[in-house]
Amino acid sequence: MHVPLWGWYLTIGLMTIVLLIDVFVIARRPHVPSMGEAGRHLAFYVTAAVLFGLFVWWEWGGQYAGEFYAGWLTEYSLSVDNLFVFLLIMQSFRVPQRLQQSALMIGIIIAILLRGVFIALGAVVINAYAWVFYIFGAFLIYTAIKLAKGGEADDDEYHENRFLIWVEKTFRATKEWHGAHLTIVQGGKRLITPMMIVILALGTTDLLFALDSIPAIYGLTKEPFLVLTANIFALMGLRQLYFLIGGLLKRLVYLSIGLAVLLGFIGVKLILHALHENNLPFLNGGEPLHGVPDIPISVSLGAIVVILGITTVASLLKTRRDARADARAASVDAGTGSRDA
Repeated sequence: MHVPLWGWYLTIGLMTIVLLIDVFVIARRPHVPSMGEAGRHLAFYVTAAVLFGLFVWWEWGGQYAGEFYAGWLTEYSLSVDNLFVFLLIMQSFRVPQRLQQSALMIGIIIAILLRGVFIALGAVVINAYAWVFYIFGAFLIYTAIKLAKGGEADDDEYHENRFLIWVEKTFRATKEWHGAHLTIVQGGKRLITPMMIVILALGTTDLLFALDSIPAIYGLTKEPFLVLTANIFALMGLRQLYFLIGGLLKRLVYLSIGLAVLLGFIGVKLILHALHENNLPFLNGGEPLHGVPDIPISVSLGAIVVILGITTVASLLKTRRDARADARAASVDAGTGSRDA
């Protein structure tokens, strides 16, 4: 897949302009977006991603378009898992609702920059050391097992990481919110605000999630251009998704299990691909194992859609059954109480 240098500049430039418009609008009018506003903006970003995939199809063929869609869906599903943690961070730091958009926007920009670094490093490592696919695959399978052992999503607490604890101990901070300002001068001294701490929490949390998402998407495509655009499209609609489905996240009780299956599938695909193009001298004399299947992108895309679909439907069915069971139990308790009275 050949992307001219001007193509990189044009793509990154257009996405930067869209982000700057978002930042400008939020900076001028911090507010809690309505469901309609969030829905319209989210529809715009999803439509833009779909159209971009069609452009990739027209310009470079169906193989690369399938890789983009598979990577975008995977990154989007992992981003939904991020949202649950973002909700916990907002609750833990008691971020005023009107400032949550600003915190999310800055956090997303930090996430895009950090992922850009990870994507560049990943491309360099993969080009220099093909055997890194074995490591990526093993890491994703390990992560999948950890997620599967976690079971249903029921952790309602956010635990600060060591870096955040160090920042809070090292730098003097105000307890009051000062809008979207990250620092203020008070009594002749520069102090950090709660907004700075929240943004650092969001940024470092996404950095940890990138350790899973970048190997995962490199398991679906080896094209840095597709990896970058799939990540940016997934992150650009994250703020609207946060406000649109905040309540729905609580109902996706099988999300961790679904993501575990998804990451496990990609991990196995990576290892099979590494065996198919093997160059390790101690394995089959450094020759590729041609009998090992290499999962095509069409199968990967289909598997991702099926896994995410089953996860969503099963989660919603379970929460509906639980709600009905709770309602019946409450009715029985009310009837028992009235008879006792």
